Amino acid sequence: MKASFVSNMSLQNAMRLTVATAQKEMLKVQEESVTGRHSDVGAVLGAKTARTLNLHRDLQRMESLKSTNALTTQRLSASQESLGTMSTAANDAMGVLIALSGITSADQLQLAQKNLGSALQTFTAAANTSFSGEYLFAGINSDVMPLNDYFQESPVSDAKAEFDAAFLAHFGFDQDDNAVATIDPADMQSFIDTLEASFTSVDWQNDWSNASSENMESRVSTSETVQSSTNTNADGMRYMALGLVLGQELLALNISESARKVVSDASIDYMGRAISGIDGERSKLGISEARVAQANTSLSAQITILSNSIKDMEGIDTYEAATRVTTLESQLSLAYTLTSRIQNLSLLNYL
Repeated sequence: MKASFVSNMSLQNAMRLTVATAQKEMLKVQEESVTGRHSDVGAVLGAKTARTLNLHRDLQRMESLKSTNALTTQRLSASQESLGTMSTAANDAMGVLIALSGITSADQLQLAQKNLGSALQTFTAAANTSFSGEYLFAGINSDVMPLNDYFQESPVSDAKAEFDAAFLAHFGFDQDDNAVATIDPADMQSFIDTLEASFTSVDWQNDWSNASSENMESRVSTSETVQSSTNTNADGMRYMALGLVLGQELLALNISESARKVVSDASIDYMGRAISGIDGERSKLGISEARVAQANTSLSAQITILSNSIKDMEGIDTYEAATRVTTLESQLSLAYTLTSRIQNLSLLNYL
């Protein structure tokens, strides 16, 4: 018969190895119970890992599109607010011009001139609205203030200087000359026609607008882009500036009643075109808002599908993980107890 001897040291090392393995497994299971997915997806899925990586990439792309769509929605909403302000100012100016028809009172004409000037300032402020550091109505030139201030005094704005120069060139005298009383309706209409040509040509971008005619576009889904801005070169904005400048500069002059009627009729006509044009831009951006909302709905559905697919591949049974944690805790507790007792098995303690 042969007796075998096992040292306390070998038993302690074996138990220490068991404890270390259990602790490592404990960390892994605790992570899985918290995250709800395998701690090492590659080791579990093997060849299917590439598929889950592709799903993660698609999911991040969808979430990124939803995030940028939120900014696009805010930009469109801010643009709509400013266009609404312009439209209201145009309608108010139209009301002033219609109410002014046939009035010759100097006080009332000056009051109307003041109201039209206020409308022009409101229009300029709304056109220069910025959002998140970008000008909304500058087209792709979003870092440049789109509309120059007509009332700038030092130096005098190019638009005001060009108007005065055009008046002097056409009539041969300036607005303060008593000769304005001699302007006949046909000559006034000829001047207005010449002025309109300057507002609808490249002169507009030399004197008034710094915006690009190319609007910003935003990708709202994997296959769809929408117009996400408009610009101050749009017809509605040109006609609004023209109608307000005519009223501001000419209605209160000491001109004949017939010439004033020509100015009033032209201003009303231009303000009508302005309201139609600005409301048209609002409609375009409204369509973009609806398309962004539809894209977000589609993206949300795709995100849900992708998230479920990833969960099916990487997910674990959290209840099973919790049970494994409890079991490992019990095993560790028992291992600690045995290790402590083995350490006390010495000859000195026996004696």
